[in-house]
Amino acid sequence: MRCCTHAASASRLFSFFARSYRRRFRKKGFEKSQRLLIEGLMQQGIDGRSILEIGCGVGHLHQSLLEQGAARAVGVDLAPAMIAEAKDWASQRGLSERTDYHTGDFTQLADELPDSDITLLDKVVCCDPDADRLVHTSLQKTGVLYALIYPRKRWYIKTGIFAAALLMRLLRSAFRPYLHDPEQIERWICAQGFDKTWDRYTAVWHVQVYRKQEG
Repeated sequence: MRCCTHAASASRLFSFFARSYRRRFRKKGFEKSQRLLIEGLMQQGIDGRSILEIGCGVGHLHQSLLEQGAARAVGVDLAPAMIAEAKDWASQRGLSERTDYHTGDFTQLADELPDSDITLLDKVVCCDPDADRLVHTSLQKTGVLYALIYPRKRWYIKTGIFAAALLMRLLRSAFRPYLHDPEQIERWICAQGFDKTWDRYTAVWHVQVYRKQEG
């Protein structure tokens, strides 16, 4: 029940910000962490590959990768307004035939979604109370590359997440941000047969790309 309540609150919260997310990208482009993620993916190769983006937001990350050579993309997000913006943007960019969007909790929709060559989780792990389930379920859908951005474990980030959680409580929202253990996340991924090929940092974020072992 707690996870369902959290997901419903996250849906409302991120739907509220959907248009501002799109305006921000049009004005400023990718954040540094996203540029690093794209660099790591391009180093491994994206041409002709399929993408699954979990927590896809308004779609700018996977749509940009489609324009740079990826074949198809599936986007999943809790927020209906985010998905609406992503579909509209895909249409404007001539990508409607190469994109497919789903609204809801990825872990509940996973059985309905196709496997992908590349899975993206851009600042999604920190929005999920059950990181174990999210990571393991998404790894099962991944054929080649697993790429994610998530918070570093630093005192100032802990302080920021505590403050954000307090604000959500004051606003009577069930949504909370989370700081999951980076070392545990890496262990989960590597235990499923993936090797880390890209590891970069910003002041706040880990940026990592993993490649599935062959054979």
